[in-house]
Amino acid sequence: MASNTFSAAFVRTSNGWSGAEVDLTGAEIVDDLGDAVMETLGLSGDELALLCVEVEDEWFAIARYRGEEEPRVFLSDAHAILSNNLGELFAEFAGVAPDKESNGLGVRPAGDFELLSDLGVSSEELLELSMEEGLPADILSVIAERLSFADELDRLR
Repeated sequence: MASNTFSAAFVRTSNGWSGAEVDLTGAEIVDDLGDAVMETLGLSGDELALLCVEVEDEWFAIARYRGEEEPRVFLSDAHAILSNNLGELFAEFAGVAPDKESNGLGVRPAGDFELLSDLGVSSEELLELSMEEGLPADILSVIAERLSFADELDRLR
């Protein structure tokens, strides 16, 4: 995995959000991502958890887990598939088919654009933020601010 990869998971509790850095180096299949989140946060089931990943200055992903619900993911740029194994995993998670012929021009968000809408970030906002010029870390900070876990995110970085 790239040395400039940051991944952290956050769980919503009655006292707000709590977070921990997550090691995804051993992740080989999409299910490994959720397992890492559950294990790191010590989740017991129905808690709402978000996995936030940023890779270098290229892309970010947010995965949402809650109990038995199907995990959901948003990938800021489908071209992440070309960056590394983690990018390939998130692209697969988001349902992006590999397009090695793509010229790589332009940002192509993929996945579930609604995954944060019930938490206060609409699909329009999420798309808008993804399309803005800026570092993935900065965009994730804006999202974390809107969802009220910016302090936890900053603490882990």
